[in-house]
Amino acid sequence: MNEIEQMDKQYVLGTWSLQKNVKPKQIVDGNGVYFFDADGKKYLDFSSQLMCSQLGHKHERLNKAMQRQAEKFAFMAPGFTCEARAKLAKKLAEVTPGDLCKTFFSPGGTEANEAAIMIARWYTGKYKVISRYHAYHGSTYGSSALTGDPRRWGSEPGLPGVLKAPAPYEYRTVFKNAMQTLDYIDEMLTLEGDEVAAVIVEPVVGSNGILVPPPDYMPELKRVCQRHGALLIADEVMSGFGRCGEWFACDLWDMAPDIMTMAKGITAAYLPLAATIVSEPIATFFEDHFFNVGHTYSGHPMTVAVALETLQVYEDEKLIPAAKEKGKYLLNALCKLKEKHPSVGDVRGVGLFCGVELVKDRKSKKPFDDYDAKVRGKPSVVGQVAGKAMEAGAYIVPMINTLIIAPPLIITQQEVDEGLRALDTALSWADAQIK
Repeated sequence: MNEIEQMDKQYVLGTWSLQKNVKPKQIVDGNGVYFFDADGKKYLDFSSQLMCSQLGHKHERLNKAMQRQAEKFAFMAPGFTCEARAKLAKKLAEVTPGDLCKTFFSPGGTEANEAAIMIARWYTGKYKVISRYHAYHGSTYGSSALTGDPRRWGSEPGLPGVLKAPAPYEYRTVFKNAMQTLDYIDEMLTLEGDEVAAVIVEPVVGSNGILVPPPDYMPELKRVCQRHGALLIADEVMSGFGRCGEWFACDLWDMAPDIMTMAKGITAAYLPLAATIVSEPIATFFEDHFFNVGHTYSGHPMTVAVALETLQVYEDEKLIPAAKEKGKYLLNALCKLKEKHPSVGDVRGVGLFCGVELVKDRKSKKPFDDYDAKVRGKPSVVGQVAGKAMEAGAYIVPMINTLIIAPPLIITQQEVDEGLRALDTALSWADAQIK
């Protein structure tokens, strides 16, 4: 490690890791779909960093939006407003599905989900919440309890009243099919005496494997929730803003949740911002009931200014419909890699949001790594595969047993092919590990 990397290791707590294993790499520049380390090596950003850099790096319009707002004022308390915040909230009401209409802004996706749970409890007068296994909703106390993967273990016992249901994980389901998991949720709601405030799901599961549900799943889940008087919360922190080839993943099935959370793509990660948007009945409820949540940086002027420009860029450059077409090409190419590499157990995705699940045995679907490998600090084969891709010039995020392929929406077909070549090289190494 160079001097900066050593300094960072000494003074900064690295995320989601045993600190002895942390080896930060210094990045000195980024441009478009590429970024560069201190040694001058160039990497294709094939996962949009943490599935958030939708517009790549150094986008001129976003940089100018920051500058324009900074020249006016950088911050005002959230009791005031500014032009960008009002216009952004109006724009979100226009592009989100159904009657979602009023937004609470927060610094990040984890806070957005915390707010969603509090809102659901206040509105319904109930306190229980159903989330799913194979889900990630954040790392603060409440959102960590909602999370259905090993990252929640370190903060348990968590938020009281949180119940876990199975996710529609078609490749590994213990049910006859993924739709049967809805029967399980229906039964849970019944057995809890219809005392559940909300069911929270990622419409397309993100860091737990890019799990795309069957076409009827989300509309039917909404009907199940309505029958039992529970709200449906859609966590679109990762799947929103064109990632799935639509404004939001819910648009894939023409359905609207009662509450939606979003972050990441709302500013293309140029500044931290998240939002929790609610339906009209919920918004009306708070006209005469105290809205008991707030943040110093709620609707920070710099962040909302960048977000407003980001949404305009998506529209002006027609990036969302383009993501759908690019996604078809990407998914088809990944399926061809699956045919070539026995270490690939499954390929799935929608839009520019794809997953490549690795296995050491296709017939048994036995994974290379234990489910809890990351939190136990064990060596990860999938992590090493991502390292091999990095050596070949492409940054790919490894999560659990899946490589997440989610490039910026601005990527070209030529650049997709470049990333696929690096992935091809890395998968050849994975194939060798089977023996």
